Amino acid sequence: MKNIQTITPKILYYGTPVILLTTLNEDHTTNISPISSSWALGSSIVLGIGLGGKAFENLKRTPECVLNIPDASLWKQVEMLAPYTGTDPVPDFKQNLGFTYKKDKFAVAGFSSFSSISVKPDRIPECPLQIEAKVMHIRIPEYSPFFAVVETESVHVHAHSNIVKGENHVDPAKWNPLIYNFRHYYGLAEELGKTYRSET
Repeated sequence: MKNIQTITPKILYYGTPVILLTTLNEDHTTNISPISSSWALGSSIVLGIGLGGKAFENLKRTPECVLNIPDASLWKQVEMLAPYTGTDPVPDFKQNLGFTYKKDKFAVAGFSSFSSISVKPDRIPECPLQIEAKVMHIRIPEYSPFFAVVETESVHVHAHSNIVKGENHVDPAKWNPLIYNFRHYYGLAEELGKTYRSET
């Protein structure tokens, strides 16, 4: 039997796909928020989103979004977005974490924007999967009032043709999602790099 320790990790990002969440700003431009807390079941996708950021503000006002899911090749562009927020002025807690304000996050990361079919926020065509979704419910847990549980319903899924098998399946042999693993970036093989907030 292996030796087992009881530990108290500072963060619990135990390895989930990165999502570049696009939401609609008040001036009808699109904001990009990198997130790494989600799970999907059927056409329902649940997101964990921190309060005090632009994504949460935008979703409350316009309950639509696109879940743009990058592959491992995009990790450097994703990391370019990491130290920026679309909230102006920058909240104190984000300033303390090193965030600065940036309006046009598409330009920061070198991403282009493309109109969605059924939702207002643009999607990111460089991401091999782009899921248009409607927000069905937002809940802030009483036991942890620092994040929101956002329930969404997928309405359209767009995929790069090279990862599609048949008509409606994503080929797992061709799909290599970018994984956020304890603040380090991984594909489905070797480590690719780490975020600026990593302590390891």
